[in-house]
Amino acid sequence: MDSLNNRYNWSRNYVSSKLMGAVYTKVKLTNAIDEALVSRGMLAPYLLREIETNALVDTGATYLVIPQEIVEKLGLRIRGQQKAKYADGREGLVGVTEAVLIEFEGRQTTEDALVTGDIVLIGQVVLEKLDLLVDCKNQRLIPNPAHPDYPVTYIL
Repeated sequence: MDSLNNRYNWSRNYVSSKLMGAVYTKVKLTNAIDEALVSRGMLAPYLLREIETNALVDTGATYLVIPQEIVEKLGLRIRGQQKAKYADGREGLVGVTEAVLIEFEGRQTTEDALVTGDIVLIGQVVLEKLDLLVDCKNQRLIPNPAHPDYPVTYIL
């Protein structure tokens, strides 16, 4: 329980220190397995577990990060552990979920999520997969102007 309190305090302090210039956005998170079962007619649509929530866009983070509370609401299984390094230099093991469908303004992708803290963090992988840019001046996410209607992934 002590490590949970430490993670909570760290994430609250981290967010507070980043409020100036922070970019928040509304995203929809869906249990990707539920979505696949609904699309195959194996699960009633009203049983689809999804939520809309505010997320902090963190260009210093690599992956999608979600709190345990959201894991539970979406009914996600923790499929493993991953060593993570926090911005304050600490390291620790965090849970890794099965696939989450993340949607922002009609663009969507699936991604495993790391489980820690008390806010949703959108990291670089999601930004790249959805071809989104951070508009720091207006504190918002925008589709890449070179591809305003759909995301483009670069294969190099």
